[in-house]
Amino acid sequence: MSSLFAFPGQGAQQVSMLHQLPAECAACLEEASDALGEDVLALDSAEALQSTRAVQLCLLVAGVACARLLLQRSPAPDYVAGLSIGAYAAAVVAGSLGFADAVRLVSLRGELMQKAYPQGYGMTAILGLDQTTVERLLVETKGPVYLANINADNQLVIAGSDAAMAAIAERARGLGAGAAKRLTMSVPSHCELLDAPARELAAAFAEVELRRPAIRYLSGSTARPILDPQRLRDDLACNMCRVIDWHGTLRTAYERGVRLHIELPPGAVLSGLARRVFEQGTVIAFQGARLDTLDALLREEVSRNR
Repeated sequence: MSSLFAFPGQGAQQVSMLHQLPAECAACLEEASDALGEDVLALDSAEALQSTRAVQLCLLVAGVACARLLLQRSPAPDYVAGLSIGAYAAAVVAGSLGFADAVRLVSLRGELMQKAYPQGYGMTAILGLDQTTVERLLVETKGPVYLANINADNQLVIAGSDAAMAAIAERARGLGAGAAKRLTMSVPSHCELLDAPARELAAAFAEVELRRPAIRYLSGSTARPILDPQRLRDDLACNMCRVIDWHGTLRTAYERGVRLHIELPPGAVLSGLARRVFEQGTVIAFQGARLDTLDALLREEVSRNR
């Protein structure tokens, strides 16, 4: 049996999330600030988190800092995976992408996404309808709107213009959707609307060294492992314009024997999704858990594999 570190995406951010990290994370915060040329602790206020760039940087730093803290005392996981921006933290922890490079790339990523669609666009979560039904609504609706995230069998996210998403949300409720909720995101991520920003980011990635993962990396887009550095480069640079199949990623992990799912900060959104897939095993979030508990769980998985 195996273990997985899962890193959340945009929407999981919390005010003061970096200030609330354990004191042992100070060195990681300093490293991020040096790479960025500014104090990352200025990025997690309510006002600052209105910026896509600030949100993505905070998620990267929080995930890497807490993973490093845990790995100082515990065995490494067998797999890492990240939802959207979480993939960058996963790649750093896997040993494929340098942390300073990741900080600079994520800063650029957030700027490109925010500049491309400053207003009038975003994402909407639809709960209670299957993928076939939602895709039919997308085809029947005028205006730019696309499938963006497959989080569960009946939890999907669409991306596009405000008007098109509102039309689909109304129809979805009429078809029995439990909820159709506009997310606190101003960018239509994970669809072809971000093809141009993805190409710009890919050009920046061409200047950065990537290495073969030391910990197996699961792509949140393809739901498959990636070992080749060039494929990983493409996966990271272009995940902003590709559908995220998180449900498929979790199923791949489970089918490969993962029975311990640890969600890195902030929050526990991914843990809720994982419990739908991990019928056997343990799902736990770093936030709110004791380090010695997480350490014991990781050591237990190692002992089972012997």
